[in-house]
Amino acid sequence: MRKTGHLNRLTLAWSRDGDAKIYVQHRIHADGRDLWAWLERGAHIYVCGDALRMAKDVERALIDVVSEHGKHGPEDAARYVAELKKNDRHQVDVY
Repeated sequence: MRKTGHLNRLTLAWSRDGDAKIYVQHRIHADGRDLWAWLERGAHIYVCGDALRMAKDVERALIDVVSEHGKHGPEDAARYVAELKKNDRHQVDVY
């Protein structure tokens, strides 16, 4: 995917590798400015993992990034994320 230009960056969060617990939502917040810019240019987000906590924590982090870096209020940010889902730009595979 990198060779074809479809993938420019891949960020992973492995909460069970090593002593420090690094979760997806931590990566989202840390890369919020870049993530917002990518979303505005049409990026897609794919999230895989735990359905009980991780999925909602990741969605909350996305809303926070849209709110902070996109200068949207919380309700508009939530609508923005919902629109990403509706347009298949935010997809989750949770279990």
